[in-house]
Amino acid sequence: MSGPLFINSAVIRAPERLVLRGGRWTFIDIAVRYGLWGRPQLGAVLIDTGYTKRITEGRERSLAMKLYNAVLRPRLIEEASPIATLRSHGIGPEDVTYIVVTHFHADHIAALCDFPRARFLADGAAYARLSAMTYRQQLHNGFFPDLLPADFRNRLISVDSRPSVALPYDLGDGYDLFADGSCLAVPLPGHALGHFGLLWPNMSPALLYATDTQWLLRAVNEERAPSGPARLIYSDRDAAARSMEKVRRFAAQGGRVMLCHEPSNPTAFGGERS
Repeated sequence: MSGPLFINSAVIRAPERLVLRGGRWTFIDIAVRYGLWGRPQLGAVLIDTGYTKRITEGRERSLAMKLYNAVLRPRLIEEASPIATLRSHGIGPEDVTYIVVTHFHADHIAALCDFPRARFLADGAAYARLSAMTYRQQLHNGFFPDLLPADFRNRLISVDSRPSVALPYDLGDGYDLFADGSCLAVPLPGHALGHFGLLWPNMSPALLYATDTQWLLRAVNEERAPSGPARLIYSDRDAAARSMEKVRRFAAQGGRVMLCHEPSNPTAFGGERS
């Protein structure tokens, strides 16, 4: 697998205007992606995990999780779950060596417990801050610690412990996740604590998975970040605006951008499967 494969795990219906300033009131299907990537020397690498039934089903869910599900009402694509996708490639959950956790929102960590041997590449400082918060503060930050494996801390590799690198395309400083130049962590603060993207600089053209910098590419390319309720989720609005500008500059230089929530498009870059 030369480049990452992005898979849509679920769909959330919302008015376009909610995620695009000046957009239509027409409902659109917002994707919830995760990624699969691998190299012979690394094994199978997941990029987040998307949604699973841990969000939508089960009496053991917390009241907060049930309310979260009732508000967003994600529609799971069960045949596209991480486990199903891995099995279609002849990979078992025990064969996943790393999971890159771009940030700690529920739609990115819902299946972490399914992978007992994986190490987690994430922002260690963000994890520490979130873990120390009160229950109400965690809810405000969209963090549900019950979605994390009990031994998450022991399996965590903080991205800032990886080799520091000067990123190309005016993306600033970042981290070489596997110390071979193949996949670089790109800090993109603002959406959530510890939020970062991933750059594959050796692909042609280079691919930036900008995760949740925005919901729609149009919001980035046309400078139409939402101004209504969607802004409330930002951990830092000013930082979010700077991150969006960084992604826009990358695209202007010929780079390809993938977002987690861009509505499914059969022409999307990166080998997407929806």
